[in-house]
Amino acid sequence: MGLCVGGLFLSANIALVLADFSASPFDGAPRDEEGRFTNPSGELVHGTLEVRLPFMLRRMGTYFRSGTDAPERVANDGVFLRENAQQGVPTVTWIGHATLLVQMGGVSFLTDPTWSNRPSPVPLLGPKRFVKPGMAIADLPPIDFVVISHNHYDHLDLPTLRELAKRDANTKFYVPLGNGDLLRKADITGVYELDWGQTVNFGSIVIHCLPARHWSKRSINDDNKSLWSSWAITGEEKRFYFSGDTGYFPGFEDIGNKLGPFDLVAVPIGAYEPVAMMRESHMNPEEAIAAALDLQAKKAIAIHYGTFDLSDEPLAEPPKRFLAAAKSSALGGSAAWIVKVGETRTF
Repeated sequence: MGLCVGGLFLSANIALVLADFSASPFDGAPRDEEGRFTNPSGELVHGTLEVRLPFMLRRMGTYFRSGTDAPERVANDGVFLRENAQQGVPTVTWIGHATLLVQMGGVSFLTDPTWSNRPSPVPLLGPKRFVKPGMAIADLPPIDFVVISHNHYDHLDLPTLRELAKRDANTKFYVPLGNGDLLRKADITGVYELDWGQTVNFGSIVIHCLPARHWSKRSINDDNKSLWSSWAITGEEKRFYFSGDTGYFPGFEDIGNKLGPFDLVAVPIGAYEPVAMMRESHMNPEEAIAAALDLQAKKAIAIHYGTFDLSDEPLAEPPKRFLAAAKSSALGGSAAWIVKVGETRTF
């Protein structure tokens, strides 16, 4: 199904209304002269060839890198979460990497669901998964919708999305502009594309597609042809924000002022070394805390670290720095969550 601004979509027993973009407090995503998406700050720097080439060679050695100090995992059979789908207690469960299962306002949804062992165009050479997913897909509660931040393989994992779509034909998939055809070609239905500033009403829940500072690439020549985003999910009682994959940028403060305060924000704390390559498109732990403060977060959960072998920093470093930064900030240590893979918390 294509995008229809101001259009009405009827599916299952719920009306999905894409809000009029003209009423949005956020600008749509900018594009360059070739029509490719860009960031308000312009093109991002990814380091020189002298930085990138050795980095890629090091990633080829992921077979030999130890998973010592990767996040701890606890088994989650999903019984409580399946029952809670009807009871409505607000929960968050870290499946691993940027994948969260969130329950609030009577819905259950996933962020950037990735169950693959090596998400990559060449799976045998892809980044090694250090920690198994915290739950099996079969143990999930019924998933009302999925939000996807961008098309990098560790965030848009087609094998996982196919399995979720096959599991429940009523599941909706919300993606930034330009990503819809990728899912539809994989026989995934219920796909909706949004620009920054556009929203969808899902019952009493509002799904907001919002700015992020990142980039997109899935093949040799498709750089930035599809959009990247963050997402806010706001209900009558709770407000949740998912940053996706992003560098630190002024948009966090803007989002906090216009949609905050948030009861819980999910912020990435890993994949920040080598700094010359990562600093404009990923946050370090201190920047993640700064982002949470900008977003007016009551609580912040750390994601995007330790699950896959994606970068050079020691596996144990991001959570330690995240907690240290939180304790010396207005957020406070108790409001900064480092959770185990598979762990569920209420918020």
